[in-house]
Amino acid sequence: MNVLLPAGPQAAHIAALWWLTLALCALVFIAVLGVLAWGLWRAPRGDLLTPPEATPAPDAEQRLRRRVTAAVAISTILLIGLLVASVATDRALAQLSLADAVHIRVTAHQWWWDVVYDDPEPERMFATANELRIPVGRPVIATLSSDDVIHSFWVPSLHGKKDVIPGRPATIQFRADKPGVYHGPCAEYCGLEHAFMRFDVIALPPAEYEAWAEAQRKPAREPQDAAARRGQELFLSGSCMLCHAVHGTTANAHKAPDLTHIASRGLLGAGRLKNTPENLADWIADPQKFKPGVNMPAHLLIEDDLKALVAYLETLK
Repeated sequence: MNVLLPAGPQAAHIAALWWLTLALCALVFIAVLGVLAWGLWRAPRGDLLTPPEATPAPDAEQRLRRRVTAAVAISTILLIGLLVASVATDRALAQLSLADAVHIRVTAHQWWWDVVYDDPEPERMFATANELRIPVGRPVIATLSSDDVIHSFWVPSLHGKKDVIPGRPATIQFRADKPGVYHGPCAEYCGLEHAFMRFDVIALPPAEYEAWAEAQRKPAREPQDAAARRGQELFLSGSCMLCHAVHGTTANAHKAPDLTHIASRGLLGAGRLKNTPENLADWIADPQKFKPGVNMPAHLLIEDDLKALVAYLETLK
């Protein structure tokens, strides 16, 4: 998560503007310190008996006026230069080619991200959460919306910040030119667990992305062993299905992350925990322990039922 290590053209334009601004400001700072040091060194020395100089000599005053005028002119030119560079950067950001773009809808919630991959054919659409996988070299158009308060979508290595305001959908376009995992936080304070509302953008080679997308479009696999089948029964007969969806089952709620392929994700709780069977069991048993204020309640299951539920969720890959 580094704005100085751009992995796409949008972030590269912003980084170039930042380096230019830093260089000009550093030169101005050095020049100001140099003039200050020169003035201190050239200042006349005196003691307590030296009479004050009420007015400078006419020729000295003329020199000072010329120097101040020159400094103001140079500062104005530099500021205009930064303004021109900023406008040019903004124009460059708007010129990203969007041919064959991947269309994604991202909805911010307190405190997680709902991600839906759009497609002209509705049966090819699919959903995930807190994770965007994208193909390298292909533009992405993300349509952003908020379900509650103001959030901010930011992937420093790919683009700048975009505020997500309730009732005001916004779009952001970016492209990853290198495979990798690029971390993003919510960049606008949005409540108690704002610090634990992160997401990952995972850039994959095109063939690997297509294989992943095809797997995501498939419904959940039927559990094969007794423990997983027991876990599925618990999931579909308990409170889990009131908020979560698992495609291919009767669970179709959309109040919480889609769990159809939860086992293929790297993190739980919008980045709060690594996605391991142990952490998944702890999260189900008491999510408030890890993320106070989260909407998900604790589930007081006996140990065998909790293991069975985790076994079922681990099959959702």
